[in-house]
Amino acid sequence: MSRVLRITHYYHSGFSVSEGQILLVFDYWRGEEGELTPDLELTPEILREFQQVFVFISHEHIDHMDPVVFTWKDVANVSYIVSSDMPVGTRGKRMAPGDTLTLAEGLTVTAFDSTDLGVSFLVDWNGFRFFHAGDLNFWHWREESSTQDMEEAEKEFRKAMEPLTKERIDLAFFPVDPRQGSMYDAGANYFIMAVKPTLFIPMHYFHRADVAMEFARTAGNRLTEVVAMPGYGDVIRLEITDDGYFDLSFPVRNVPAGMYDDGTYVNQEETEEKADEDQDQSLEETYENDPFADTDLPLSMLMKEKHD
Repeated sequence: MSRVLRITHYYHSGFSVSEGQILLVFDYWRGEEGELTPDLELTPEILREFQQVFVFISHEHIDHMDPVVFTWKDVANVSYIVSSDMPVGTRGKRMAPGDTLTLAEGLTVTAFDSTDLGVSFLVDWNGFRFFHAGDLNFWHWREESSTQDMEEAEKEFRKAMEPLTKERIDLAFFPVDPRQGSMYDAGANYFIMAVKPTLFIPMHYFHRADVAMEFARTAGNRLTEVVAMPGYGDVIRLEITDDGYFDLSFPVRNVPAGMYDDGTYVNQEETEEKADEDQDQSLEETYENDPFADTDLPLSMLMKEKHD
């Protein structure tokens, strides 16, 4: 029997994955200046639509941990999974690299290392395995770091990556941080080549959606499909067919992240009244319509000023 999961991008490294009455939320953050507008936020009304909500916090950096998530416990059945190095008193089940937790029937999470604070998470959900990297990356600053610094950073990154090369990963969320300049994609490219996830979604690019789109345009190969989710509130509908294939489509934006009812979205009837059928676009159609698909035109890697 096929399965349907819903993947939602909020902002920066914040994503959720939902199926049925279970919602998993990773590193939710609304942004330093409220980039995630109220109409795209996870609200109490949305959270209450799920029987179980699991909130993952990879580490304590503010761009991975919005304090609002701790208020959700008051409005829904929320459980927190946090890194073991979080400040004392932080609510949640703590995980260190190598730890595994069973969250529900058929739902487990294993913590892996990071090259910054905290951990990364590998979730196994009834055989569908997806990875959220947190701040795991080849962190280096080519314009500032010495050769020795870069060699040490690469050694640390490869060491953290080694256990992951033994894992099957269907979907990965991984950083492509434009602050690293021309080498912004070094860690992501290594991850794709070493782990070979079926699907790869870039993250951790702040407001620089062009970085995610450029990476998606150039980084895929015959084993890994790279899919950008550049807009706040962007959604992917992922169907896993009976024979194990993945079928991706992009529903109309701004549909609430509510649970599925017999394989459909909450409020789907109202949504369809407002949208034409062709607004559900397949992955193949998306790349066919990509104006950069047949060109090597580069996108600027310069940081965009906030006022632009």
